[in-house]
Amino acid sequence: MKNKVTVIGAGNVGYNAAWIAAGMLANVTIMDRNLDRLRHLEQIAVGKTTTIASNRGSIERALADADLVVGAVLVAGAKAPVVVSEDMVRSMKKGSVIVDVAVDQGGCVATTRETTHSEPIYVVHDVVHYAVGNMPGAVPNTSTYALTNATLPYQLEIATLGARGAAMKSDAIRLGVNTANGHVCNEPVARDLGKDYVEALTALS
Repeated sequence: MKNKVTVIGAGNVGYNAAWIAAGMLANVTIMDRNLDRLRHLEQIAVGKTTTIASNRGSIERALADADLVVGAVLVAGAKAPVVVSEDMVRSMKKGSVIVDVAVDQGGCVATTRETTHSEPIYVVHDVVHYAVGNMPGAVPNTSTYALTNATLPYQLEIATLGARGAAMKSDAIRLGVNTANGHVCNEPVARDLGKDYVEALTALS
């Protein structure tokens, strides 16, 4: 019998988790609120995963039968919303596993508490939890190459044009400015911290 894997969140992390699980011949369900994203993944996966619109009822049903749940609900710059309640965890099968990848932003599972690479797991309601902060740290060489490959072009623009010049030229860099000159330039972060939000170009002037 195939293991049943439920992935909550269809961003890059969730999609790659689902892809790997499908490659290991698991029965994979991936859930998200963004229907356009789910349709896109259906075209890529070509029947290797099942996509379901995410809501409280669909999550409850999927978790009750899952062997592994991957929590990959991430909101850029903001605390992750809790989409899996403690009652949902309690309803899961004994010995099933939760991997909360959103732990760096607070976790998307009510029973999540951050763990370390040296003591990575704990058990709640007979469900094994893995919630290591900075999971890519387990493979530092690979993760460093991946991160620098993704960020080097932006670093070169900032080094060449300066922070404000690069932010004026590139929307990606402008949106990536979190703080500048004592101001918070990321709206969700400002809201969560109770700070005033200042637009990046204004803060950099």
